[in-house]
Amino acid sequence: MRTHTCNDLILKDVNKKVILCGWVNGVREHGGISFINLRDRYGITQVVFKEKVELKEESVVQIKGKVVKRPKGIVNKKIPTGEIEVVCEELNVLNESDNLPIDMSGQVESTEDTRLKYRYLDLRKDLSNVQARHKANMAVHEFLDKQGFLHVETPLLIRSTPEGARDFIVPSRIHKGNVYSLPQSPQLYKQISMVAGVDKYYQVAKCLRDEDLRQDRQPEFTQIDIEMSFVEQDDIIKLSEGLIKHVFEKVNGVKLKTPFRKMTYCDAMSNYGIDRPDLRFDMKLTDVTETVKGSGFKVFEAECVKALVAPREFSRKECDKLTDFVKLYEAKGLVYLRMDKTLEGPVAKFLSDDVKKVLIKQTKIKKGETLFIIADNNNICNDALAHLRLQLGKELELIDETKLEFVWITEFPLFEKDEDRWKPMHHIFSMPISMDFSNPGLVTGYLHDLVLNGTELGGGSIRIHKKDIQEKVLEVIGMNYKQAENAFGFLLNSFRFGAPPHGGIAFGFDRIVAMLCNTTDIREVIAFPKNKQMQSPMDQCPSLPDKDFLKELGIKIN
Repeated sequence: MRTHTCNDLILKDVNKKVILCGWVNGVREHGGISFINLRDRYGITQVVFKEKVELKEESVVQIKGKVVKRPKGIVNKKIPTGEIEVVCEELNVLNESDNLPIDMSGQVESTEDTRLKYRYLDLRKDLSNVQARHKANMAVHEFLDKQGFLHVETPLLIRSTPEGARDFIVPSRIHKGNVYSLPQSPQLYKQISMVAGVDKYYQVAKCLRDEDLRQDRQPEFTQIDIEMSFVEQDDIIKLSEGLIKHVFEKVNGVKLKTPFRKMTYCDAMSNYGIDRPDLRFDMKLTDVTETVKGSGFKVFEAECVKALVAPREFSRKECDKLTDFVKLYEAKGLVYLRMDKTLEGPVAKFLSDDVKKVLIKQTKIKKGETLFIIADNNNICNDALAHLRLQLGKELELIDETKLEFVWITEFPLFEKDEDRWKPMHHIFSMPISMDFSNPGLVTGYLHDLVLNGTELGGGSIRIHKKDIQEKVLEVIGMNYKQAENAFGFLLNSFRFGAPPHGGIAFGFDRIVAMLCNTTDIREVIAFPKNKQMQSPMDQCPSLPDKDFLKELGIKIN
């Protein structure tokens, strides 16, 4: 039906007879002659009609005509076809469009639900993110194939295992009362692939989790899943850097410098209050707990007191606004001190000259800057100041948007306290660095997260492959081996038959593509995402099931 796409024709094609197909992207009239921009996913070609034509926007048409050189003065250097136009000799309207529910020019912003209801029109406006995702996908397969990896597809209907989020379940018609679960990740199957001797496994895998949504979270998402046998942590990091470098160069033409910097979890929390720090700007936190203890200011008698220096003075009104901001993260308040000849502010009278001198030396604050302090427990103090740091970075325009600052965060704690019991910070199959479990809070693991500009791109670990080590880890979280076998039996049983040392990583593919496309919302790089209510306005799912179908499955809904 066409000889060329709408991005093909250039000066060398002048006088050719061509056939184009596409959508009407604007109709203009000038001196009794009509012009349309004909658009397909490849680009735009201007078409000239020697008489007036009436065509509705976004109608699908076929144009048969002759390529001519554009007259001087109307050349469009912004597009590849800008030096030519096609004089229409035959017009076929293949499908006329109704009145459009969204503005296709991009000048009028539609609501999120309208965009998602008519997602096919929203995509038709601009397929650049879809194209970037395709390039990234091809780059992943190309790189890992050259490294000798096998793409292994794991099941979508699996046994439910405790993995942190809620499972989506699929009732069995044949085995009434029983259910399958949809995989939150291929974690257990990729480890079993190591037992099977695959040794270099990867999969661009769909993962499904029933959890509350955010900008960087969807109920179904895509993961670049990697697992390797006979490797150490540095092997996984080196391969991952090669993969990310290859993808960024293939998609955006950006040549990344490797190796990326490394930072322990302890240093990240100490300096930035968060395990995924944005390193495009400075502003580190300073622990001043011991400095201000005994100052006479009751607020400072807290488990943790940390300070942050902002590189300008703030008014009382601005500080009140920032106080309200940190309260969103459960901080009880925000202390602020301005630097002149010494530290000044509402709380300054509680601090002796000696304490002020130590604070100035510790925080390296300069004249004209402001010191913000939060006192609370460790978690709240770190969380509130981490968010305040990012907020100030944006407000003060300290963030260089052109930078790509990668960092590996390593040596995560293996366990975290949940009320009166210990639970795994990641999952129970991560290999501990030390085998001394007398104080579980001090046990770190061979874990590694890759962070870019404050966004976690992926994470993984060296796995436990020996029964005795696995039993020690299970003991800490109050689970015996029998209980674990009930939950993860098929994996643990496979380890009895010669499981090799192995480890891996999983990257959030949607997040990587979002970073490549310069957006923070992964919905913009997923062809058909769900909205914030986990619904699809386009096909109106989830929907009520057919009663006869439920009866066949043996399910009743009250």
